[in-house]
Amino acid sequence: MADTNFIDYVKILCRSGKGGAGSRHFHRAKYVPKGGPDGGDGGRGGHIILRGNRNIWTLLHLRYQRHIFATDGQSGGAGRSFGKDGEDRIIEVPVGTAVFDAETGEFLADVTEDGQEIKLLRGGKGGLGNWHFATSTNRAPRYAQPGQPAIEKAVVLELKLLGDVGLVGFPNAGKSTLLSSVSAAKPKVADYPFTTMEPSLGIVSYRGDKSFVMADIPGIIEGASEGKGLGLRFLRHIERNAVLLFMVPADSPDIRHDYEVLLRELHEFNPDLSTKSRVLAITKSDMLDDELREEMARELPDDVPALFISSVTGQGLTELKDLLWREINSEENAAAFDMIHRPLDRRHRVEEEDNFIFEAEPLDDDDQLLTDEDWNDEFWDEETSVNPD
Repeated sequence: MADTNFIDYVKILCRSGKGGAGSRHFHRAKYVPKGGPDGGDGGRGGHIILRGNRNIWTLLHLRYQRHIFATDGQSGGAGRSFGKDGEDRIIEVPVGTAVFDAETGEFLADVTEDGQEIKLLRGGKGGLGNWHFATSTNRAPRYAQPGQPAIEKAVVLELKLLGDVGLVGFPNAGKSTLLSSVSAAKPKVADYPFTTMEPSLGIVSYRGDKSFVMADIPGIIEGASEGKGLGLRFLRHIERNAVLLFMVPADSPDIRHDYEVLLRELHEFNPDLSTKSRVLAITKSDMLDDELREEMARELPDDVPALFISSVTGQGLTELKDLLWREINSEENAAAFDMIHRPLDRRHRVEEEDNFIFEAEPLDDDDQLLTDEDWNDEFWDEETSVNPD
């Protein structure tokens, strides 16, 4: 997919800023021989923040910005002056972006709304200045807290398009033709397999001012869940769809078998997909007469509502919209977007991204990184963090 601007998978290296050190300064002024400690607190390090942006459609901008580092907090100064906080780094991502740990594949966060902000990595807290530790028995403390270390993590960002209806079918099943017939989208349509090389979205008008979003993905072949064909690369885009529209052409030798193969591939990719509402559309039905259509209807699966449609003549498209609208607004789909993201494994990764070599700027010799095990509220105990030496 190097020749397209549609980037839906990217691996980046993030690092929050470390906290500034507290100051060990003592007040010095004329006629004030023992001014006492007045070292200020260090500033906190910058955060790494994800923000949803509905005006961004792909992760292309992050493909050329692999290292995102927040700045460090500055040290405290004299006169109890606070150090400046580090600058936060805000990563703008499309709505529908899921975040995974690049090392373990664990799901970390999900951006589903425009303007939603998620603090991916917290900046280190600034250390306290020596004036905090002055007591009646220790009036001249010559120590202060260091700043908290930074956090560094490699993450994988996966874009999963937000759509109400997802089109599922083998190559040349008529998915792109249907999308172009019921919406203003202009996907590529041709008479050879794998015409669609990247997902497409279309807004379908329905009875006046109502509408819903339909998502088209490249054709699925048997074995797609194991990495065959193009389906595995784009199956993630239908994970958010409320309704799955299975499309099988009327000239298929066994419609029931094709439907079961498609359903099995979705289940192998993510078992949650098989629990979504499903509708079966028999495409290219304009080549069938009434007698043959009735005979084929008796062989269709019983567990899914089915319709015969033709995107060229418009046959059955109105009934299809009615059926999809009822399924979208049914009570079963009320929590359609509360999906459980499957963790990344070798089948779901993009090889060229995972093999990307990070050549990040090294930390200074005195810098340390904070691991996930160390990152908790108890780590920064004011009593145990003081270094009296």
